[in-house]
Amino acid sequence: MKLRYIGESFGVDGLTDGKLYDATEENADYYRVIDDSGEDYLYAKNNPAPLDGSSPGGKWEIVEA
Repeated sequence: MKLRYIGESFGVDGLTDGKLYDATEENADYYRVIDDSGEDYLYAKNNPAPLDGSSPGGKWEIVEA
């Protein structure tokens, strides 16, 4: 699936506002997303944000299911 991250960009290898990402649905709460690092990581469906709290995060827009 394709997701667009909408929110404050964070980290050099995190998520960038407005960028499209390849993802799969991991479970009811998380997507597995290939982020800016080129690796796949789990991000919350409701409020993807860094674990260290350095950004308020954002939301996902499903572009392609």
